[in-house]
Amino acid sequence: MIKTEEKGTDVNIAAHLVHDGHSGAYERAVVVSNDSDLVEPIRIVIGELRLPVIVVNPYERNSVELKQTASSVRHIRKGVLRISQFADQLNDHTGSFRKPASW
Repeated sequence: MIKTEEKGTDVNIAAHLVHDGHSGAYERAVVVSNDSDLVEPIRIVIGELRLPVIVVNPYERNSVELKQTASSVRHIRKGVLRISQFADQLNDHTGSFRKPASW
């Protein structure tokens, strides 16, 4: 059985958000997530680096903590999210793979 659970994604997003902000790599960040684990790096970028961070939420409900911390929170409409995804099946140099049905 293949596990589709992500590991370390929030840490990677947080590290790059803060690092890239310190490096001057962006003027405004957009984070597509509803993970409240990102509150602290977003707070650092907004509070200490004075850069806006917009959270785009792919879910129906917004994380209260993210809503209170981010410069603004926006919602991705289901139709827009649906047409923005990869095909159900993709191929690479190792073979074919499918996204989980729950996605």
